[in-house]
Amino acid sequence: MKRISIVLVDDHVVVRQGLKALLSAEPDLDVVGEAENGQQAVGLVREKTPDVVVMDVAMPQMNGHTATRQIIKANPSSRVLVLSTYNSDECVTELLSAGAMGYLMKQTASHELCEAIRQVRLGNQYLSPALARRLNSQRTGAFLNGASDSARDLTEREMEVLKLIAEGLSNREIGEVLRISIKTVEKHRQGTMNKLDIHEVAGLTRYALSKGLVRPKTAVAA
Repeated sequence: MKRISIVLVDDHVVVRQGLKALLSAEPDLDVVGEAENGQQAVGLVREKTPDVVVMDVAMPQMNGHTATRQIIKANPSSRVLVLSTYNSDECVTELLSAGAMGYLMKQTASHELCEAIRQVRLGNQYLSPALARRLNSQRTGAFLNGASDSARDLTEREMEVLKLIAEGLSNREIGEVLRISIKTVEKHRQGTMNKLDIHEVAGLTRYALSKGLVRPKTAVAA
């Protein structure tokens, strides 16, 4: 079994030590590096190319938001999982928009972190259940009130395709759900990407999540 390689990023050494001890007890998880700020994290990711980066938000020299953007650009295969004490809607949304695949609160890390790492490694969005419910409710309301921007340009069919892409369905599966041909699905998919100027599935998923078009996935029953 291939172990999931992890880089820990936090400016408090005691926090990193605690997280490392927690993760090292799991047979499928392997901490391959630690960084105390975002700048170090970017360099370490380039060197180690980890599967998952567990990222703090408030750090000296370079914060988690900037570091996440640079890490995704430097190594798109690395998944960023934010672990922070900040839980404001603005902070969570900014990190997800920057490319993070998940967001956890430090207060619940001991119960959720290992499973969250496994989920984001698979490409699944992961938010703490309470946070996911709150954000989904607020974002859905904002979307229905016209708060979305580029999504207004999408046709009804393109919106349906976008939602199904974000839920992880293939072109064939989308065609079956909507009862249209794969060629038609591809046409709507390309139209959606062009209008949003997003040309990869992970980006479409993050966009749909940030607009409240789909419910964030969690590994814990709500």
